[in-house]
Amino acid sequence: MWLGNFTLVLPDQIVEGGSVRIEDGAIAEIRDEAVADAVIDGGGRYLMPGFVDLHGDMIEREISPRPKAEMPIDFGIHELDKKLAAHGVTTAYAAVSFATESVYGNVRSLETTSSVIEGINRLRDDLLIDHRVHARYEITNVGAAPTLERLLEAGEIDMVSLTDHTPGQGQYNNIEAYVLSMSERRSISIETAQEMINKRIEMRSNPEIETRLKEIVALSKKHGLSLASHDDDSAEKVVEMFDLGVTISEFPVTMAAAEEAIRRGLHTLMGAPNALRGGSMSGNLSALDAASAGLLSTIAADYHPAAFVPAIFKLADIMTIGLPKAVAMATSNAARAAGLTDRGEIAIGQRADLVAVETGDVHRIRATFRDGRFVYSDGTLHPLQLMAA
Repeated sequence: MWLGNFTLVLPDQIVEGGSVRIEDGAIAEIRDEAVADAVIDGGGRYLMPGFVDLHGDMIEREISPRPKAEMPIDFGIHELDKKLAAHGVTTAYAAVSFATESVYGNVRSLETTSSVIEGINRLRDDLLIDHRVHARYEITNVGAAPTLERLLEAGEIDMVSLTDHTPGQGQYNNIEAYVLSMSERRSISIETAQEMINKRIEMRSNPEIETRLKEIVALSKKHGLSLASHDDDSAEKVVEMFDLGVTISEFPVTMAAAEEAIRRGLHTLMGAPNALRGGSMSGNLSALDAASAGLLSTIAADYHPAAFVPAIFKLADIMTIGLPKAVAMATSNAARAAGLTDRGEIAIGQRADLVAVETGDVHRIRATFRDGRFVYSDGTLHPLQLMAA
């Protein structure tokens, strides 16, 4: 099947009026001209690789759209699957948390998180896009370690990140601001919030933390998984994580942390919403500032996959890094960080995971392909009967 008359975003250049031939789910041929027998005419729209999202927090909102409003897990997975396809994501790592002390409550309990992970793996072959599991291990939650170890040994996990949300460092280095935020979110008094935070700080002194952390790291390496650190706030923290075997620095909090991560050869990952908004919700490092300094290698959906396309164009235009490099942040760079070599580029032999994008005042995704098959279309690029064929 030929996709013709597209503006192709190749790894190192833009080709206007180009065409791509798909055979057996892979890219078989690329031409810098339109072809006469194209099944789909792109009308000059952009054709990009499908987005590879290494960190998406959205599954929790699908299974619990409001506090105490819990939906069936399988239903939530299918609904998220449709939304991600419509946002151009063709490979998605659901970032599920083992953090029973979290404000999210039961949705991050051991039982619920385990059920979500098992559901993703059970449903994987019936979903529109390629879903994988990114397990976020909160290192102070040592009680979760046996459950995570069981899932790692069972092959249910595809990526692990090491998180430490202890107040006073990382994302929550401003304790006063965190106390106020917790008070507002949980509708509790400042005094109660302070007491809860003090208990969380005390948890960090548990001597079992380091033992369990090393066990989780060893199991992750045994199964060949990518390891990420979360919210690195200093060069020293990056070095500590690097020495453990981490290869991805997620959401570095400071420029110094991002600089050290790049110096150590780590992938740096930040949120597409951060890039689109022009700053972090927590007042931490801006993705645009990191990109300007050459310190950003990968962007992720974080909490809003719709941000991918506008963030890519903003990075390309404002940061003057060019569209191919901006697209790579959401595609090939992300894929390689996860150890995936079969996707992320419009190149011969790569999986035909593709996204058709029309630019305008609001950039719009017109179609998404996985292995050369439509998994989303708004009807713009083809007659409806073709989609059903």
